[in-house]
Amino acid sequence: MPLTPETLSRHELVGLDARVRAGSSPDLLGIEGTVVAETTETLGIERGGRSLAETRTESGATADRVATVPKAGTTFEFTLASGELVTVEGRRLVARPARRTEKSGDSKWR
Repeated sequence: MPLTPETLSRHELVGLDARVRAGSSPDLLGIEGTVVAETTETLGIERGGRSLAETRTESGATADRVATVPKAGTTFEFTLASGELVTVEGRRLVARPARRTEKSGDSKWR
């Protein structure tokens, strides 16, 4: 199934560019970057253009470049490969990533 605005919530989000458009916390507004991790309740958004390997400190720890953003109560804007912007309510994404891609809509994997 191709990645379209209608099917975005059924696809893998890691690797997509994302931006927080609205949220329950004003600290989250404007966070943007690439989705590098996803859990049931959160998205990990890497800010800036450097990779995680480039953000390592001298002690070997990763610098705080990945923002953990709760899905519930947040509105995200994703950029598709075509350049199209898609706005999604985070509550539609709350689920284990593998389960979310199975249960939303018509799926042969259910």
